[in-house]
Amino acid sequence: MADIKHKTEYDLFIDGKWTKPAGHTTTEIKSPSTGKVLAKVANGSVKDVDAAVNAAKKAFPAWSRKTAEERADILYAFKALIERDAERLASLISSEMGKPVKEARVEVGFAAGLLRFAAENTRRLEGDIVPGSRPGEKILLEKIPHGVIGAISAWNFPLALFTRKVAPALAAGNTIVIKPHELAPLAALEATRLAEEAGIPPGVLNVVTGDGKDVGTPLVEHPDVKLITMTGSTATGKKIMAAAANTLKEVRLELGGKAPFIVMEDADLEKAAEAAVLARFTNAGQVCTSNERTYVHAAIYDQFAALVRKKIGALNVGDPLDASTDMGPKASLQELDKVHAMVENAISQGAKLEVGGKRLTGKEYDQGFFYAPTLLTAVKEGMDIVKEEVFGPVMLLTKVSDYDDALRQANDCRYGLSAYVFTNDLKRIMRISTDLDFGEVYVNREGGEAPQGFHHGYKDSGLGGEDGKYGLEAYVQTKTIYLNA
Repeated sequence: MADIKHKTEYDLFIDGKWTKPAGHTTTEIKSPSTGKVLAKVANGSVKDVDAAVNAAKKAFPAWSRKTAEERADILYAFKALIERDAERLASLISSEMGKPVKEARVEVGFAAGLLRFAAENTRRLEGDIVPGSRPGEKILLEKIPHGVIGAISAWNFPLALFTRKVAPALAAGNTIVIKPHELAPLAALEATRLAEEAGIPPGVLNVVTGDGKDVGTPLVEHPDVKLITMTGSTATGKKIMAAAANTLKEVRLELGGKAPFIVMEDADLEKAAEAAVLARFTNAGQVCTSNERTYVHAAIYDQFAALVRKKIGALNVGDPLDASTDMGPKASLQELDKVHAMVENAISQGAKLEVGGKRLTGKEYDQGFFYAPTLLTAVKEGMDIVKEEVFGPVMLLTKVSDYDDALRQANDCRYGLSAYVFTNDLKRIMRISTDLDFGEVYVNREGGEAPQGFHHGYKDSGLGGEDGKYGLEAYVQTKTIYLNA
């Protein structure tokens, strides 16, 4: 697949205009596959954040007073443009962060789905009317927008995470200032151009690129930002929560994960093995819901290990723009080195390396950050790699004696985002809601959340949640009116 043309220089988008940054500096965005410079992107600063927040604050009254249908029409137009340019956007996602283009196409579809759900539900932000405590009195509980939303998105889904923040915020009548991740901001910036084409009014959507220190922190600390929504690491999320405390703003955090993947002896092993590999190696393992720990019943452990080893060996690692590629590079050298260090440490602690365990070199691999799909067996409780999020293409196999053993080890984790269970025993399935301490569970299927679901985690995986009606409700607050004639 040939690369599709995009801009090579991007400014900030503030108050409906593409604006030079106050500091007049830029950052080069390079392909993790080839090392090629894709574009130069503006570095924002506290002055730019102030300008963007002021623009959003100014635009809020008019936007919030538009009818639900008017807001929906604009979001539908935005969705249509995303779909029109789907192939171009998929190519850009693959180029800037290394995701195989066949997966990038799925991401574009998910982004469009998030916009569709938000547009469909602008009229479903419903309040209540309850009896008053005085004769003739009615108590109105009304859902109203917060005001200016501050959003910070991650690099692993550069378009979907952008729309995951923008769509519900705007549907609910808020305005927004969003900081795409500095490693992969291009798809978000191209989507912003489409939002402009869709007719989103000036100031309603503002995009300030740059790093956490110069853009993220000022956005979190800004007194006129009423809610912060962020997707990223747990460590960064904790810093954001602390920084937001001084202005007592609401915080929604979607953070790290360490998903267990439980395979019982009665499972469909072929289906489970296929799902386990997909859930681990999709996007080179750079997904917060990835299969990070695979717990396999002792009775079928050897058979399952042979199945996944065969499937891992068949993965095609290479150019993410090639439609036949199953796995592309890691997003950066720092990410690659982190993963390799974790694998080496696990081996030193007793894990057995079955496949991979090294950086790929030679031919097309030399210019990029390619890590071999890796399988570690004999992984035991207490190993560092069992506790910490790998966020890379490394599958860990652990043998368990029964379902209770699997549940115990699965729950022994500081994260609580996603989990997977493969079993055909209804009694086991019925225990999931009470005995598995994760916010999102996939039963007899690979991962991949739906726009109408609710993506949320417990413990160190974050606060709040996103998607669906419960995610949309995060973008409104309740006003109580005691109504008397």
